[in-house]
Amino acid sequence: MHEMNVLVTGGSRGIGAAIARRFAREGMNVALHYLHSHEQANETARECLALGSGRVMTASADLRSRESLERMREKLAGADLLPDILVNNAGISHYGLLSDLTDAEWDDVTAVNLRGVFLCTQLFMPEMIRARWGRIINISSVWGVAGASCEVLYSATKGGVNAFTKALAKELAPSGVTVNAVAPGAIDTEMLGGFDSQELKQLEQDIPAGRLGQPDEIASLVYFLSLPESSYITGQVISPNGGWIT
Repeated sequence: MHEMNVLVTGGSRGIGAAIARRFAREGMNVALHYLHSHEQANETARECLALGSGRVMTASADLRSRESLERMREKLAGADLLPDILVNNAGISHYGLLSDLTDAEWDDVTAVNLRGVFLCTQLFMPEMIRARWGRIINISSVWGVAGASCEVLYSATKGGVNAFTKALAKELAPSGVTVNAVAPGAIDTEMLGGFDSQELKQLEQDIPAGRLGQPDEIASLVYFLSLPESSYITGQVISPNGGWIT
């Protein structure tokens, strides 16, 4: 088998950066997608190289635009970095009452969180199908499983990602390509930046494990799902959440 290529969308920071670093430690070639966070993407790329990654490339693209993603695909193809492992990690959150939600907000969040997963997957899966080997791992959320008050839009998009995962897994299983979703609980990243210390303390008390999850813990699960020996795991939504939602 040729050396493995992994593409992580939203790879400049948080869970995405942790996933990129995890694959880098295994000596894989890493492509880091980002939208605006140019400096952070470069910093994560440097970290990946320092950890022993093969080749590393950063690539900017707007997940809402097929044309933008097609340009990124051409760039990766030109560098012989089309992914064997696609991690659809990029996403945006939204907090607010459904009654206050605007059409524009609905369209924007669904375009990134759901349509972006569709576009990336559709553009990068043909090589996997031809090779009869591939891994597609979608980063969802515990709220896609359980739903969250004041996060109806976000929950709906992540629930869509979970259903997309289950259905596509059946479609691609005969081609040797697995499709799984990781649905993290409360993870210690910028996504929790809106919580004050009292709210975070309450959140930790609500979680049976008594703490927030770490990005590296999510990255380890993603890496496990990418392994050749994980080939019988497909169509699954796995939620590392410290026993919070079971």
